Amino acid sequence: MHIYSKIYQFAASAGAFEGYVYKKKDSEELGDMNALAEWIDNIVAAYGHLPDEAINLFQDSCDRTLGRAILSLTPVLGEDHNFISKLKSIIKGGMPASPDDFNKKKWFQK
Repeated sequence: MHIYSKIYQFAASAGAFEGYVYKKKDSEELGDMNALAEWIDNIVAAYGHLPDEAINLFQDSCDRTLGRAILSLTPVLGEDHNFISKLKSIIKGGMPASPDDFNKKKWFQK
């Protein structure tokens, strides 16, 4: 698979995940925990298969996207939950201030 396809699939999965977990109030709202575990495992595995050169170019955006997901999940699952630990393993910089922190401008915005 071409590297651009791998990057797109990783980013699409991470973005969809962020949207899915955004501001859930309890674990019932998260649905099937086995499916969620598989989703998280796939995100972490996909990240691990990307070359460092590519990761270095989007790590800040990844930190923000998955950071917001982590901040949405933490009140529901707890800081020490395995899902949180797995997601934090691919955060390399700072996380956003809250799950609502969408303030950073995108490259295509003026």
